[in-house]
Amino acid sequence: MTHVVCEPCNDCKYTDCVTACPVDCFYQDEMHLWIDPDECIDCEACVPVCPVEAILAEAKVPSQWAGYTALNAEKAAALKQSGGNNITEREIAKEGPACAGRKEPVDSGRPAREPQPS
Repeated sequence: MTHVVCEPCNDCKYTDCVTACPVDCFYQDEMHLWIDPDECIDCEACVPVCPVEAILAEAKVPSQWAGYTALNAEKAAALKQSGGNNITEREIAKEGPACAGRKEPVDSGRPAREPQPS
């Protein structure tokens, strides 16, 4: 099983989740963050810090977002193959016109990871 970034992330690129991820399994394009299911270790560290509640365990993805499971795998693979777009540090949020807005994040009690040297 893996975790899946679903519809609420579309056009709402908050990056709180990437700093909580211990294995750097997040990839990004212009509109969305994606989780590589081969890299995700199902630790759930990203789930409580997502301010738009877009990250769900694969088994909990509602039927209207079922396509996001395969889409995360496809998008992450394509981004990796094209040379990257792996995101490991928090960036300024990119709220586009389709963004429903930030919800109050739940404090997971876990400190954010320290930035990794480049």
